[in-house]
Amino acid sequence: MKYVLSIILLFTSFTDPVTKIAKVNKLKKAASRAYADGDFESAIQSYNELLDSLEVDDDKARLNLANAAYIMSYGGDNMGLLNDISSGNKMIEDTAALNAISGDLQYFDIAERNYNDVKESSDNLLASMAHNQLGVISYKMGEQSPDEKESFTQSALKNFKEALRKNPQNDQARYNYELLKKLIRQQEKQQQQDQDQNKDQQQEQDKKDQEQKDQDKKDQEQNKDKQDQEKKDQEQKEQENQEQKKDDKKGQENQEQKEGEEKKDDPMEKLKEKLKEMNIPLEKAQMILEAMKNNETQYVQQKKRKATQRRDSSKPDW
Repeated sequence: MKYVLSIILLFTSFTDPVTKIAKVNKLKKAASRAYADGDFESAIQSYNELLDSLEVDDDKARLNLANAAYIMSYGGDNMGLLNDISSGNKMIEDTAALNAISGDLQYFDIAERNYNDVKESSDNLLASMAHNQLGVISYKMGEQSPDEKESFTQSALKNFKEALRKNPQNDQARYNYELLKKLIRQQEKQQQQDQDQNKDQQQEQDKKDQEQKDQDKKDQEQNKDKQDQEKKDQEQKEQENQEQKKDDKKGQENQEQKEGEEKKDDPMEKLKEKLKEMNIPLEKAQMILEAMKNNETQYVQQKKRKATQRRDSSKPDW
């Protein structure tokens, strides 16, 4: 009986409007207090119980839930705003503002899901804030995903623009929109400069390559001319060598012919031939020739001596 009564009382506490309202108010206060104290995890628990368990339809509470979850994911510095601009009008790389998503992905999911719910709110002020915060998330996602940066950047720009359409007085959304447009122009300008620089470098490289090709071609032609000349010189040298050999051979043949003719006209050679025809032995023939040679030598010497003696003028010439 007591068990049944307890169930009835518990059921009544959820179905009784007065009890539900009291619980809703209690959870709202607890969530707001936790949010203000920076206890965002407790605030998220209270808002989840309020919106999911009690099924309260409250876009403002849902926006606060999304904000608390966003802070748990990224930190609360410059919430609602993109990175500031330095005096040189360049984007500051604020590492605190670009922290990686929390290891517990549930907070990121809670933030994104609830911002998407609030952006459809009939309250344009709340919808504008949700769009602005979604734009910030898209921008941060682009910073963390370079390969998809352009897509995330366009999504951020679209959300900032929609935030301004919902509420033209949303200064955060206006600042973010103008800042992102400026950043996009800077990136496009830098990309154009990089393209122009790459183009100039490519043209310069192409020019160098063409000059190198021309030089290589010139060198090849010079080498070919040199090789052709060397070949021509070699052929001419070989031809001259061949002609010289022919001349040498012809000269040798002429010399041999001359020597042969001289031998043929030499009396001694004729005598040798004659002795050979008479079948006189070689040794005897050589002795005869040697004796004849000696006689001839004595004859020549005697003739020279006679030619050097003075003629006696008192005697007749005969």
